[in-house]
Amino acid sequence: MIVNEKQQGIDRIISLLFWFVPLLITAIFIWILGDIVRGGIGQLNWAFLTTAPIDTGRQGGIAPILVSTLLILGVCLVVSLPIGIGTAILLAEFTSNSNWFGRLVRRSLDVLAGVPSIVFGLFGNAFFSKTLGLGFSILSGGLTLACMVLPILIRSTEAGLSAVPIEYRLSSASLGISRTSTLWHLLLPAATPGLLVGLVLGIGRAIAETAALIFTSGYVDRMPTSLLDSGRSLSIHIFDLSMNVTGGDANAYGSALVLILILLLINAIAAWLASKYNRSL
Repeated sequence: MIVNEKQQGIDRIISLLFWFVPLLITAIFIWILGDIVRGGIGQLNWAFLTTAPIDTGRQGGIAPILVSTLLILGVCLVVSLPIGIGTAILLAEFTSNSNWFGRLVRRSLDVLAGVPSIVFGLFGNAFFSKTLGLGFSILSGGLTLACMVLPILIRSTEAGLSAVPIEYRLSSASLGISRTSTLWHLLLPAATPGLLVGLVLGIGRAIAETAALIFTSGYVDRMPTSLLDSGRSLSIHIFDLSMNVTGGDANAYGSALVLILILLLINAIAAWLASKYNRSL
């Protein structure tokens, strides 16, 4: 009896801890989000989104910043998605866990996922900006972010493909369906939630990146006319207004709120796509 009461007490404490941790994380998120909303909601209007910065960002809007951010993100996705999905397919479907090449690639990806972003920035500056002659440009920034996103995207997509039951493959083979058709019409749709998770995590890291882009895309806040123009991302704009521009806090809060809204929109779209694919399976 005493043992049962003691065990029940331990169970209650553990249950309280399990509830406390997510509640604490949620409270911290709400506190940070509330501070950003309170400081930036007054700046959020159509003029702020469609005009250029004035007086080093103290006045005006963020139109060139938004365009540069979306272009950098677009380059990142165009490069990382085909490479990431292709590599994940190679690892999950054509390379066993005991294969030395597969083990080497997986360990390399795990190491790269933990490399600090400033190291990627220095690599991007040395290789894309200087060796390839792209200079401080949107293209250099996007390619650098693609290198950062690839480890997360590949590993999550590989996990999604590996989680698909082996019966899918055996049933397809017994019906005489080719391996390519099985992969394209059956395995990839089933692994879509894993792909979307990696994509959302990668985009979240890429769109909020500062250190890597300082060395590759640059600081220029004018409207870009090509991918070879220098472009300032939202994260760099927020950093610059907060740290280097006196009186820029209001626009920094407004820019941070826009960045949060973009991330929430991307997460909502990803959740909707995952739900749609789950219903179709």
